[in-house]
Amino acid sequence: MSTWYREGPGEREYRTPGLRGAQTTTMFRAVNPELFIKPNKPMMAFGLVSITLCVGYLGYLHAQKENDQQLYEAIDSEGERYMRRKTSKWD
Repeated sequence: MSTWYREGPGEREYRTPGLRGAQTTTMFRAVNPELFIKPNKPMMAFGLVSITLCVGYLGYLHAQKENDQQLYEAIDSEGERYMRRKTSKWD
């Protein structure tokens, strides 16, 4: 059997993926925690649902505002019908 698959004494340090195995300072780890913390799937799902609900609510508010603009059907001098927004004399 060959020994090409066996690890040498210093090869374990290089097998750690990403920056977790790199020599860094405490300050660097404190400023960039996302590089060293394992992904938390439930927290990512919660964040995705939260962002989706926020964007959906903003879309709902925008649709409500669009529907609230009082429109009526007007007819021009050529007999064409079109929707027009109600205006006041103050506009």
